[in-house]
Amino acid sequence: MVSSAAMLPLPTRIAPLAVALFTLVGLCFPAQAEAQAWSLTTAQRQAFLRYYAPVIFKRANANDGKHGYDWLTNFDFDQDGDFSNNKLHWKQINQYVDASRTGPSAFDKWRIRPTLYTSLIEYMDGGKNLVLVYHLYHALDKNAAGNWQLHDWERVELQLRNVVGNPGSGESVAFAVVTQHKRNVVRRQGSTDLNFMQTGTGSHLLIWQAEWSDKLLAPHGQELRFVTEPYSFFAGRMASGGKAEADVNNDDGRKKLHYAFVPEDDAAAVAAFNAQPVRYSTADAQASRYDNGTSANWPAVKRTTYELQDLADILPTHWEFGGYATHWLPDAPRSFYLESPVVNEAGQAEVSVGMQRFFSKTRDIEGEDDREGYPAKAWFFGTFELNDKASDTGGGGGSFGDKAWASTVVDSRGQTRTSASGYPASANAWWWQHDYFVHSGVTDDIDGQEQGFWLQGGWYLPQNGGFDGRWVQLFDDRPGKESGEY
Repeated sequence: MVSSAAMLPLPTRIAPLAVALFTLVGLCFPAQAEAQAWSLTTAQRQAFLRYYAPVIFKRANANDGKHGYDWLTNFDFDQDGDFSNNKLHWKQINQYVDASRTGPSAFDKWRIRPTLYTSLIEYMDGGKNLVLVYHLYHALDKNAAGNWQLHDWERVELQLRNVVGNPGSGESVAFAVVTQHKRNVVRRQGSTDLNFMQTGTGSHLLIWQAEWSDKLLAPHGQELRFVTEPYSFFAGRMASGGKAEADVNNDDGRKKLHYAFVPEDDAAAVAAFNAQPVRYSTADAQASRYDNGTSANWPAVKRTTYELQDLADILPTHWEFGGYATHWLPDAPRSFYLESPVVNEAGQAEVSVGMQRFFSKTRDIEGEDDREGYPAKAWFFGTFELNDKASDTGGGGGSFGDKAWASTVVDSRGQTRTSASGYPASANAWWWQHDYFVHSGVTDDIDGQEQGFWLQGGWYLPQNGGFDGRWVQLFDDRPGKESGEY
């Protein structure tokens, strides 16, 4: 295998000079590093991700004995350190649930641990601003053609403006984005589609998620929608034991729900839902046996806690020297020029600086799927196209991501990807690690063009008040633990 350094040697040779140059350049961009530049602490970054973690109302497809299929989970739920068999093993989740009724079994080593994988981007632009990403992980999905797919990649994104300290101290949610298949549906501040569960320690966006089935002309395939009713509606229904349903954006009529996934770190939210962790000993009680065509009243809804982990936990598995071949195919590698290492919770480097290759296509032991993972996702770079409307049949896409990669389109401030980074040679060749396009939240009807701007030069440096959390692990991995065990 050709080494990553040999692939593109020029950036590697100029790296020391480039880092020093961009440190200086970053200090010269007034939009990025004003006099008031400052940084959050690690604890504050964790706190923001916890404070804004969403509440997920989910519809189930548990007919025909498929109980447990619609749980959120973590990448290593089967504890074998191999992602290529996740789909195969998740098809046995009903057997895991059934076995849990009687005690120890071949499944008792599994740790479902419903998980949202997160990142936080912190930057200065007229003040402190944050981008929060929450990726809801599922071990399998079915597409509209009825085919099984490995891994599911739906995500919730929030942009916060005017951050002044700890969460809840005056910042505002400028807009939120949810994944609806290939579409990135946005709702801006003031929209009646943005509804939050407010507690003393959190502000949790209410999201509805479809089940894993392959219904084509209706919400399906675990797509996300904004909940258009206030939390008080659900609190009233829970108190009365009424029907469990939610009205959602761009659809008529309320949608059924059979699960509520609640962030475990907000004790008030957990108490309000009486949410419980998924453990082997409680799995039977936490699995829905309802399907997408069946209405449930709130006493039958499974209220389940989830934990937060990091996108950066998974990125090293994509790296060419990180054992990628266990999890990902050697096809379509992506090259990144890293100025900062990927670091774990202790601050130790897991991927070194320099030109590095990452592989993103999923390795499926059943040979049915080769979807693309984090390093190939447009939202990872902010190069997605915003949509105001959802589409029941999917769609979306657009050419903005391709033009950003080629550096042939300017942002709202007249910069291309490469002029903002200072790496002209990266056009159509490789990604600078800290390439990131910040959307304004306003949709643009011109194909290949988006409203917003590229973060520039040394935006990510502490002295400039920046932090690129896509490459940093913030949350304790808790190896071997079940959800709720500490």
